[in-house]
Amino acid sequence: MFLGLFLTSLLAVEGPEIIPADTTTARSYALDEVVVSAFKSNKYDLVPASRTALSARQISNRQINGIKELTAIIPNFYMPDYGSRASCPVFVRGVGNKSDGTGIGFYVDGVPYYEPLSFDTDLGDVASVEVLRGPQGTLYGRNAIGGIVNISTRNPLEYQNTRVRLGYGRYNDLRTQISNYTKVSDKFGFTFGALYHHNDGAFRNSYLDEKVDKMNETEERIGLYYKPSESWLIRLTSNFTYSDQGGYPYAPVDVETNTLQPISYNRYSSFRRLISTNGLGITYTGPVVSFNSQTSFQYINSKQAIDQDFTVTDKSFVENARHQNMVSQEFTLKSNGDSRYQWVVGAFGMMEHVDRTVDNFSPSAGSLSHTDYCVPTSSLALYHQSTYNIWRGLSATAGIRFDYEHAKTKYDNLKVKAAPFTDGYLEYADLLSSASGESFESTKNFTQFTPKFTLQYNTTENNLFYASVTRGYKPGGFNKSFSTADQRSYEPEYSWNYEVGASVNLIRDLLTISADLFYIDWREMQITSTIAGVGNITTNAGHTDSKGVELDIAFRPLKGLQFNANYGYTYARFLSYEKSETVSYTNNRLPMVPNHTLSVDGNYTINPQGWLDRIMINVGLRGLGRIYWAEDNLVSQDFYALLNAKVALTKGIVTWELWGKNLTDTHYMAYGFKSSSGNYAQAGKPLTFGTTIEINF
Repeated sequence: MFLGLFLTSLLAVEGPEIIPADTTTARSYALDEVVVSAFKSNKYDLVPASRTALSARQISNRQINGIKELTAIIPNFYMPDYGSRASCPVFVRGVGNKSDGTGIGFYVDGVPYYEPLSFDTDLGDVASVEVLRGPQGTLYGRNAIGGIVNISTRNPLEYQNTRVRLGYGRYNDLRTQISNYTKVSDKFGFTFGALYHHNDGAFRNSYLDEKVDKMNETEERIGLYYKPSESWLIRLTSNFTYSDQGGYPYAPVDVETNTLQPISYNRYSSFRRLISTNGLGITYTGPVVSFNSQTSFQYINSKQAIDQDFTVTDKSFVENARHQNMVSQEFTLKSNGDSRYQWVVGAFGMMEHVDRTVDNFSPSAGSLSHTDYCVPTSSLALYHQSTYNIWRGLSATAGIRFDYEHAKTKYDNLKVKAAPFTDGYLEYADLLSSASGESFESTKNFTQFTPKFTLQYNTTENNLFYASVTRGYKPGGFNKSFSTADQRSYEPEYSWNYEVGASVNLIRDLLTISADLFYIDWREMQITSTIAGVGNITTNAGHTDSKGVELDIAFRPLKGLQFNANYGYTYARFLSYEKSETVSYTNNRLPMVPNHTLSVDGNYTINPQGWLDRIMINVGLRGLGRIYWAEDNLVSQDFYALLNAKVALTKGIVTWELWGKNLTDTHYMAYGFKSSSGNYAQAGKPLTFGTTIEINF
């Protein structure tokens, strides 16, 4: 969605703070609440992008605790509730992948996150979230074929506060949080924060008679900020997350009635993850040029245990352990003068090493498969983008990026066979005489140029019109699971994205209406299928396309009262996809792509003259559907809507909140998939409600 300007006049309800409307403008404004990490934008922000930005206040008012809850709030943005944090796929305009790899770039304070299991992060103490839709490969490159998610935190040199939150809700949901932003001097500041979240779970396994989706999670972060002069800023950040959860409340789907059966399988399934992410950012802002260096390191240690057949028969129980290290370095230089010509140039390098171990137990058959494999990957990119202001508000942009990636895999598999066993474990040493195995090594190199062309016109009334053509690209890779030799790897996918849009400000900027149309021509799409006892396998699906529209309306009829409505429509299909000689999915709809996303919010904030200092009421409606879960389009979820509400009362430094989600207790499928053993789906979260106390000082 595209807006011409942040509505800087909206929701000025508390002191000097300005709460902008949701926006997709390519411009950045120095607003109190919105922090947009836009170093790669040129000085005058002459390059439009379909972007939605949410401030910290908007995130809080709408009860957005995690990244998944941006679904439907962002037009044509879908992040399904996947069953655990083991994978957190993101789909934008139909572009994405539900397993290894992602089509959406993900950044926190400029630090890249490449592994989807690290995406599902808490948003309880961030400054802003912005989502750029459409290929962003020219400037952001790797895995940005569908768009970018940028999360920004606050700078303690500009914002000082200590906040303590304690919340409790249904299903014994306990959430505690503390954060501090301290400015020691004009040159030095630091920040730290900690979070703990516990939930007993909402879904029960009828066979084991226990909750499936228990959750315990903690997150800590620190940041050191040093500004030796007005031109320089050095930022060192470190974030630590540990999650221990049950997962996979998957139930069989009755295809005839499109309803869920009880959750019933014989082994408790779980997922644990430890993530340490560190970044060093150095920025110089000069009168002619600006420079940014971003050094990043991420370590991931995770273990997944899953009853992969999801039945009471002891067919397949898989333990999947991962150790991953990623280090990256990016240098960006851009113009900062008053010239009509603006430019950005940069270089990026990354090295990633993944070691995984997969143990697949089949107790009823008396077999066990043990796999070790490592996948080292390195990439290098060079990029440039130029913008020229042709005449008054008319400007043109051209950009290009060169990407090179080298991937390698080393695979070792050992299979053992014995009599059926019941405890789920075998010792290899006792069975080596019956062992068989497979080993291989393979390498792949990928290179690609991705261009971008944009033309925009900004009128003196701040009405904006634009057209863009962008090349999208995502490299290929190696599957971690496969059943045949030709499934060991998959090829790159490519797209051309065509887009036109406009934003019109009316009634003295109190009403903004924005819209865009897009068409994506997509070749060699990477799509993931699930095979019971094997795992997720990514293959290339031939020729597909995606087309749609996005609409954004922001309206403030009275001081303190604001309405926002966002709508997205996507029609994505296989133009040509022959799965096998006997199976064709040509003309079927793409799975995991909602036809519609809808978000309507009303927010009323007043400062009464009585005892209370502030009253805030927010009511929101989220709509999503129709969604097909697999390529055969056999099982789907029709359009549904969820009603949320929140009331917050503030007196001095204390705020008391009452909130509820899915207030109508709507029943729906939040995620579904097709396995070789049948169709399965996860029910959406039922009615939840609770209360929170917040103290700011």
